[in-house]
Amino acid sequence: MTLDQIAQRLSTLFNDLVLPQFKQFLRGLDSGDRSILYALLAAAAVLGFALGRRRTVHRGTRPTVRSATRSLFGAWRFPTFQNRGEARVSRVLLSHFGPPDYHLLNHVTLRMEDGTTQVDHILVSRGGVFVIETKDYNGWILGSERDATWTQLFFRRRFTFQNPIRQNHRHVRAVQGLLDFLPPGAIRSVVVFSGPAEFKTDLPVGVVRLDQLVAFVRESGEAVMSRNRLQFCVGRLETSRLAISRKTDVEHIQDLARRFGDGGA
Repeated sequence: MTLDQIAQRLSTLFNDLVLPQFKQFLRGLDSGDRSILYALLAAAAVLGFALGRRRTVHRGTRPTVRSATRSLFGAWRFPTFQNRGEARVSRVLLSHFGPPDYHLLNHVTLRMEDGTTQVDHILVSRGGVFVIETKDYNGWILGSERDATWTQLFFRRRFTFQNPIRQNHRHVRAVQGLLDFLPPGAIRSVVVFSGPAEFKTDLPVGVVRLDQLVAFVRESGEAVMSRNRLQFCVGRLETSRLAISRKTDVEHIQDLARRFGDGGA
């Protein structure tokens, strides 16, 4: 096994085991502690850039953010704009639903009156608009539509996370605000669990596993818009979304900290 293969496996293990717990840790911090943590992470990034620049200048090459990051963290890399679960959902949707009757948008950040909201996927179809929140969890999941938080049981440890149905309500409102000309019920909320998590309670309405997503979309019913109207919806969303960039993501995270402080989207 090469060093690159070892690094890739370690990165996968990190994403599966460490990141979910780290998110729970962040949610347990108060605003003051969270500010200190953000400052430390920013300082680490600056230090990494400085070390990478020194190393690459010594070699006679131009420094890059990636080289600086790798000099500090070795094989670790900053995550892409889609995590593995979101990438799985995208692949499934693109393999089954394409133009001219479907159009998929990923990682859509929209402005609202009180800040921003970030939608994992928006599938625009003649049968309606699907606003999709993706969760890539392991372990056992317990929760109902009425619960404020859901529970993840993982290796005898218990974690709570925001009810994703309620989380997606904000996303749906943002999309409804832009596509208010569509008939009632045309914009639908979908929560997809893309990982191997097992539900120990009944799946609430609008929550599906990844292997159920295609059937859920196909059962949307009769067409509610023409192809021209579909393209108009896509254009409205594309012109309203913020640029897909780290700057947009950082501003969104700062907005979350200001509004909730718990990672709600």
